Amino acid sequence: MTIYTDLHSRVALVTGASRGIGAAIALALAEAGAAVAINYRERAKEAETIAARIRESGAQALIVGADVSRPGPVVAMVERIADELGPVDVLVNNAGIGLARGVDDLTEEDFDLTIAVNLKSAFLCTQAVLPAMRGRKWGRIVNISSGAARGAGGIGLHYNASKAGLEGLTRGYAARLVREGITVNAVAPSLIETDMMRARRDEFVSRIPLGRMGYPDEVAQAVLMVIGNPYLTGQTVQLNGGTSFI
Repeated sequence: MTIYTDLHSRVALVTGASRGIGAAIALALAEAGAAVAINYRERAKEAETIAARIRESGAQALIVGADVSRPGPVVAMVERIADELGPVDVLVNNAGIGLARGVDDLTEEDFDLTIAVNLKSAFLCTQAVLPAMRGRKWGRIVNISSGAARGAGGIGLHYNASKAGLEGLTRGYAARLVREGITVNAVAPSLIETDMMRARRDEFVSRIPLGRMGYPDEVAQAVLMVIGNPYLTGQTVQLNGGTSFI
């Protein structure tokens, strides 16, 4: 029985992969043998840096710029990946936005943008890769959620709603695709040490029973575990250092 995730001959797409958690996931997928498409919206230079690291290891990498909250760019992105690497076998919906807003200063525009980037993008990307996955009777989809899907969080109710919706989307797809060889799961990290969070490290660490923030590589490890288990579907794996067990 294989006890590690072997993705040789597989093609993976990671959205929002130019830095942080997405970059760590892209690197881990390449280490497992996958050819990796690195999606970005604005940070082309950072995306190319990750791609260069993957190529140096002997794996294939492609950077693809696209706003994944819009259907046209998503379809074009998936078509380009299929042309240059092959059909997508593994999709990691990681792209997200975190606009910190209170109840009184949250605007409709903020709410709509957050839902589009954090939730609608996962729907659009999933719909775009499904035909090829169904044709091969094999696929792995992992949605990057957050502890905010279940708790109050520190970003705002719009962010909570987007991540709770993402977990609902996960279960909905999982129930309908499992008979076709496609698993759909979520990984929900909380308080991970990224560029955006590092400045508030001391504030956050005091809340974490483990005594430190999580690392992007630990999120990537959980993603690989989920991908490698064909009996696991419709589930959310939480990484929070013991902060919550809900």
